[in-house]
Amino acid sequence: MCPEETDVKLRILLAAKKLFARQGYDGTSVRQICEEAGVNVALVSYHFGGKENLFGALFDAFFPSKRVQEVLSLRLSPLAGIKLVVREITLTRLREPELISLLQQEIMVQSPRIDIIRKYAFPVWTYVRDVLLEGRRQGVFRFRSIDHTFMSVTGAILFHKKSDYFRPLFTEEQQDSESLIQDITDFVLGGLGVDPTASAEE
Repeated sequence: MCPEETDVKLRILLAAKKLFARQGYDGTSVRQICEEAGVNVALVSYHFGGKENLFGALFDAFFPSKRVQEVLSLRLSPLAGIKLVVREITLTRLREPELISLLQQEIMVQSPRIDIIRKYAFPVWTYVRDVLLEGRRQGVFRFRSIDHTFMSVTGAILFHKKSDYFRPLFTEEQQDSESLIQDITDFVLGGLGVDPTASAEE
């Protein structure tokens, strides 16, 4: 593919990511995407084969699949595994807020495109569930229901963000990434019944 075609594809992808995050998939037309990208409307079909394929291409382009595979290949203790997941997902949310916003929207409405998201995200969530179970088996984590605990942990990691809805109640300045990661990690580990001393030593 020549550089010009690559540039056009990237512009379309960036425009789609921005508009899908802002307006939702169903609320965004191909024409709007092309106007945002400054390209001919026919180029979405030419490069992606339509709007739905463009949605999948967003995750091909911007979901950190390579980093996910690197993390999943590491042989870590349950405590180190949970900490790393919190860090990597939080950093991804900070780097790709539009993609994460789109992912959250699609999950909340259980859209017809949910299987596309599962293809990319489920390896991470399967890892989290396995780490939780292994941590409980080793006595590192304490919880009753794996399902409830899994949903609480993923919710704290994936859906934790300062939204405009709650902004009138905020009293603190925006946190830097390391402080945010530490706060989410402390919250998750506290919910898992982890001894703070053991957490600090890991």
